[in-house]
Amino acid sequence: MAASPDVFHARVLAAVDERTGRLPSPSMAYWEIFPFETDDLTVVPVVAPVLPEPARHGAGGVDCGACASEDGTVWRHAHWRPRVSATTSGVPLRLMLVSQAHVDFPDLPDERAAEVGVLLVHRARAIESLPHVARAHLSKWGDGGEHLHVFAYARPEGQRQMLGTLMPLWDDVLPPVPLDERDADARAVAEALVRSFGGAVARP
Repeated sequence: MAASPDVFHARVLAAVDERTGRLPSPSMAYWEIFPFETDDLTVVPVVAPVLPEPARHGAGGVDCGACASEDGTVWRHAHWRPRVSATTSGVPLRLMLVSQAHVDFPDLPDERAAEVGVLLVHRARAIESLPHVARAHLSKWGDGGEHLHVFAYARPEGQRQMLGTLMPLWDDVLPPVPLDERDADARAVAEALVRSFGGAVARP
């Protein structure tokens, strides 16, 4: 039987240091791609589970910013739209793929699920076709908003220190990419999607 939230929490507490009440530093803190010095790195104290969990932003489509706003949309399709984030990014391009309908992954009908799989591949191809980009890293979390949104981070060519799962941390600490550069990359990706998948470019 799976552990209840209380049992899971008790198991975590059993692993904390008795003196500090903290878990040990994560093993990834010692990876060569970790973006911070580890001398003073400490894990935050473990807190009790919050039950029931609060609703995500836009739950049930009420006051949902993703439904209400077209800001940052770079490409338009009947079911999907990639958007640049409202804030600037440190990597050349950070795109969210957002569903037009108010759904998350578990809510997708099979037809839309198959379509988003193909679209994610086309978006990754388009991003990796940019001459200064080595990889498109895809991430799906979804704790903040109920709307389906899948991030893509463009890792700059040659930046081996930014490999893998820590790309979002690097994106957060790097200096912001000029908006004209970001928008040019976003338009190139949108135009590539039009050629390979259909839809229409949504930004000038």
